[in-house]
This record gives sequence, C-alpha cells and structure tokens, in this order.
Amino acid sequence: MIRLGIVGCNYGRAVQLPAFRADSRCRVVALAGSDAARTAALAREADIPDAYGDWAEMIARTDIDAVTIAVPPRLQPSIAIAALKSGKAVFVEKPMAADLEGAAAMLREMGARPAAMDFNFTEVMAFRRAKTLLDGGAIGRLRHLAVTWHVENASTRLRLKNWKTSAGDGGGALGNFVSHSLHYLEWFGGPLAGLSARLSGLPDDPAFETNAVLSLAFASGAAGSLSMSCAAFAGSGHRLDFYGDEGALVLANPTTDYMRGFTLQLARRPNAALAPVALDDDPLDRQFPGDGRIAPVARLASRFIDAIEQKRPVSPGFTEGYRVQELLEAVRRSHERGAWLDAEPEVRS
Repeated sequence: MIRLGIVGCNYGRAVQLPAFRADSRCRVVALAGSDAARTAALAREADIPDAYGDWAEMIARTDIDAVTIAVPPRLQPSIAIAALKSGKAVFVEKPMAADLEGAAAMLREMGARPAAMDFNFTEVMAFRRAKTLLDGGAIGRLRHLAVTWHVENASTRLRLKNWKTSAGDGGGALGNFVSHSLHYLEWFGGPLAGLSARLSGLPDDPAFETNAVLSLAFASGAAGSLSMSCAAFAGSGHRLDFYGDEGALVLANPTTDYMRGFTLQLARRPNAALAPVALDDDPLDRQFPGDGRIAPVARLASRFIDAIEQKRPVSPGFTEGYRVQELLEAVRRSHERGAWLDAEPEVRS
C-alpha cells in the first residue's frame, strides 16, 4: 500500500485526492495547507486521517511514501526538493517552477526516485486516439499544427490577483495554460526548434496576463501556431488542427469542461470531408461525471504508483517538466526581445 500525503487544499483536494483514491494500491493519509484550521476541517470532510498547517511537518513523517504537490509554481521547488531529500516519490503540478533555476534544482535532486508531472491533456482519451492516428500515418507527414484555445477562466472573470493571472509568479496565461500546450505540442509533433511570441493582458489592466500568440517551428520541418486567451467570454473552446500531406485531423472541444468534450474528425485525400472518429470508452471517465479533470489525473496517478512499486522512472516526469520550463523561458525572452529564438532542447550530460 502506497501511503500518500497531499500538499494543497484546492486542486490537491478537489482533483488529486479522488484521482489517487481511484487506485486501490494508494491510501491518502495526510493533507497539508497554509491554514491549519481550514486544512483540518477540509481533511475531516474528506476523511483524510491527518492534517498539517506546515507542509514540512508532513514531509518529515517516515511513514509516508509519496507526496503530491499542488501549490503556486514559485513554491513547488522547495517542497519537492524537501520531499525528494527525504526519500519520497513526488507528483507535481505544471508548470514545474516559476523559473528555470527552480526547475533545474528539482531535476538535480530527482535521482532515481519517481518524480511525475501532471501534464494531463495527454491522458485525455481523444488525445490518445489522435496520437495513435498521427503515429500510424493517418494524415501522412505533418505540415502544420495549429492550436486555438479561447476560454474565460474564473480568475480572469473575477479579477482575482493570483498566480493564474500573474506572469511574475510563473503563471499568467503562459504558465497556467500554455505550459500544457507546449508539452502536448512536442508530444504530438516532436521537438520544437524555434519560436516567436507575443504576450498581453487585459486592455484596462495589462498586469493580468491573459493572451499568448506563438509562431513555432518543429525540428521535423513542420510549422506550428498557437493562439491562447483566457479572457474570451463565450469563447470557441480548445481546438487542435493537424494538417499533413495526405489528410487533416481535428481535435476540438467547444465546451467549458477543460478535459471532457473533445471530439475527433479525420479527412484523407482525395475526400476533403471531415468524418467523425470513434473514441475509446474508459470507465474512469464515467466514474467522475462532475469534473472532467479527475479521470486523466487518475491515469497519471496509476502510472506514478506503478513506477513507485517497480522502482523506475515515470513519464511525464521532471525531464519533460524541465523541457517545458525551457520553452516557457524562451517564450518570455522572445516576447521581451521581439525576436525569433532557437528552442532546440538543451543537451544535458
């Protein structure tokens, strides 16, 4: 039985908790938050045995095998490094850190311990099916991959000053949303070789980072583009268009559920009409009808537990997290300089 402690009373409690409880090999034994009284009340409500107002006290326990971390990016490195130093496996949220220095420190400390990243879009069944089709040559050689992601998130709608709206804390539209896209862009299309970017905020409050526009070049020779806004009231949703020399594939979700609602359509030469692609049915998705995020995280959680039991690395892990951090840094530098930048993966010994 894997004994798990969770750091974070929001996403950690709402998503990570049910996701890990879906695997019978795991028992959630502790919850840590920044407010001891609130954390204790939430732990009682969720039937978690122990609660802490200081994450360090929880990590110091020798009877906890693994820790999940769901806190703002600038806080993740210190918690993850402490957990790794204590011999625990760790599961952290994206982005890995607020800057490349923090991500590098986490990567150095990882060693042989399982260290997972919650890049959960690649666990959505429609994304998996799209990946299988692309790898199988369904549209031939990829020419262009276009991402449009236009939604309005709660933090922007309510004008909340938090990491999800602040670029300085490793968040904003770039850290909160585009970090997911940078991961799945390379998952689908292979390494990115270069990019240019423009970031912006609300017209009446530019400090709210809400928009990102990227032009991308893959090492394969394919082109890419991304338009993301989290300030798009009644927006068009989340869509990926794959254009190959033999066809096209469209992965689209017009709903307000970030994970649930994706459909897949395929067209192949000489027929230009898009036709629906049947998607695999997974009982996990039916198990959590109220929140589409839980089932994809549950798939990652089970793979994380597999890695702990088998004493092996897990993917996506800190290597993928660090690569996304490299790309996030490149996007910000490109915006600041108004220039195209190389984005080849860093060679590490």
